[in-house]
Formats: sequence, C-alpha cells, structure tokens
Amino acid sequence: MRTADFHIEDARGDATVLKLTGDWTTMGLNQAAIRLGESLRGYSIEQVDLSELGRFDTAGALALVQASNFAMPANAFDTRPEAGRIYAMVETLERQSAEPPKRQAPLVRIFSKIGHGVHDAAAEILLSMAFLGRLMGATGFAFRHPGAIRWPAWVSQAERSGLDALPIIAVTNFFIGAVIAFLGADLLTQFGAGVFTVQLVAVAVLRELGVLITAILLAGRSSSSFAAEIGSMRMSQEVDAMQVMGVNPFQALVIPRLAAMVVMVPLLTFVGMVSGFLGGMLVVWSQLDYGPAFFIQRVSEDPDMGTHLMVGLVKAPVFAVVIAAIGCRQGMAVAGDVESLGRRVTAAVVQAIFAIIALDAVFALIFLELNL
Repeated sequence: MRTADFHIEDARGDATVLKLTGDWTTMGLNQAAIRLGESLRGYSIEQVDLSELGRFDTAGALALVQASNFAMPANAFDTRPEAGRIYAMVETLERQSAEPPKRQAPLVRIFSKIGHGVHDAAAEILLSMAFLGRLMGATGFAFRHPGAIRWPAWVSQAERSGLDALPIIAVTNFFIGAVIAFLGADLLTQFGAGVFTVQLVAVAVLRELGVLITAILLAGRSSSSFAAEIGSMRMSQEVDAMQVMGVNPFQALVIPRLAAMVVMVPLLTFVGMVSGFLGGMLVVWSQLDYGPAFFIQRVSEDPDMGTHLMVGLVKAPVFAVVIAAIGCRQGMAVAGDVESLGRRVTAAVVQAIFAIIALDAVFALIFLELNL
C-alpha cells in the first residue's frame, strides 16, 4: 500500500493541474485529505493527472469532494472511469445530504431549555395524577374484595422492604440520635442546662428525625427497588402479558407493595425512634454522666412526649404511600430500553425524597397551627 499524496503544478502557465499519487483509500489517506484542502485554497483546478493514482475508494472520493468544494473538472476521471463512478456517487450523496443545523444563540437555548423543562414537569404532573386516579380505584377494589388481594406477594414485599431494611434503619437512627446528643451536650452545658439534652434528643427523634430518616432511607432503598422491578417487567413485556391474561397490573404489582409499605413504615419508624433514643442515651451517659435510669425518667415524666410520639407516627403512613406510589409510578412509565429504566429509577429516588421533605414541612405547619 502506497500512502496517498498529491502535487499542484502549472502545466501550461495558467492551467492548474492536480496530480494524485498513491492509494486514495481509507487506509492510505493519512493526513493527505487535510493537506489537500489547505493547499487548494485560492486555486481553480482545471486538469487532474491520474497517471500515478493507485487504488481509489469512497474515502478518497469524499476527501476530494470536500477539499475541492465540488469544483473538480468534468473530465477529471476520463482516464480512470471506475474511479469517476465512485467520485460521482459520493459527490451526489454529499450534495443531497442535509446541512448541519445551525447552532442557536445562547439566550435562545436557555429559554428553550426552560420551556422543555416546564413542559416535561407539566406532563409528569398530569401522568402522576392519572396514576393516582388508577391507584385509588385499585385500592377501593381491594377494600371491597379482600379475597382478591395477593397475600403471598404482600408478605414477600413486607419482608423485603420492611424486615430486610431493619438493620440499616436502626444503625442510622442510632448515630443520628448520638449526633444530636453530642451537639446538645456541648451547647447546653455552656449555659448550665446540660440536663435538657435529654428533652432535645427525645423531641428531635420522636417528632422529626425518627420518621424522616426512616422515610428517606426507604425512599432510596425501596422506591428505587419498586421502580427497577416493575420497570424490568415492563421491558420484558410481562406487564402487557398480564393484561392479555386478564390480570390487573395494579392489583398484582402496585397494591401489594403499597400495603406492605403502609404496614411496615410505622413499625420501622418506631424501631428508628428506639434506636435514636439508645444513641442519645449512650452519649448523655458518657458525656454528662446521666445514667439510663435518669434518661428514661426525664422522658417519661414529660407530659408532651406522647404528643411528640403521635406526631411522628402520624407522618409514617403518609410517607409510606408516597414512597410506594412514586416507585411504582416510575416503574410503570419505563419504556423498552435500559436508558429509560435508569432514568426512571433515578427519578423515583429523587422525587420520593423531595416529596418526603416537602410533606414534612407541610406537616410542621399543620401541627404548628394545631398547637401540637
């Protein structure tokens, strides 16, 4: 194989001749195409010398078309008609190919991106409302026909999304309670009020952190799992097969997961609260030398602790519905490719965590107005 090369020379004074040498092929072009385009600037090719041209393919033809800007003479390939046919075909395709789209101005791109974002958000809200309507209808059907509930699926989901999450929830809430106790002991001791660290830990864990940390952990763990499981079934057309066989996908896939989360999240929240108490108790014992008996006595003697416990547990079923509904909703929206599955799983986690934090703020305002 000979490397492609060229020479530009004046054959008869004013006639510019382009002489091609070597193999103008994919493997032989190397940098010849780039150099040819730079060398032909300002020249008008009138003759082409192919006496030393070797092999010629579409890559060489494309290089000539782009370098000459479609300005090759009509009789350039008279001595090599087979090369002329290749060149003519490539030139025709290049002329018919669409021009690359013009890049929009930065300001236009910004507003276009905002517009697409608003449109996608509105479409997501509309589809979520449609899913919520179907979910309410399926839930009503399950209440009216308890015998149609798939109890084995419900027990399996309760074990996977509830019991299997018990260790991580207990450990995380333990350390959260310990951190709150560390901060309270360090700050309140400066004002001679270190004993109130017990109330600080109790109120924070019972009212907010116990249920919030539990819900966020389940949003990252169970909501993504629901979206991935149902999404993979959508990709393999198992959901479509259910509908063909007369099985309601909501009754078979969504309701068991929703029921499992509604039952298990309050239980896991209570376990998280106990773990947070243990973490705070250990820190108070080690930092302030207040033993476990003192900690328990201070908590039990406070008349508001029952209210704080009720406030925390009331949020748990609502968060459970949000986690399960968002995970199943994103799973049902998966298309037939893996990229869609990845986007929907990510959206399930992000939307569930955002919804939990937003609902927690709403609950805080409601209980503030109710003076609870």
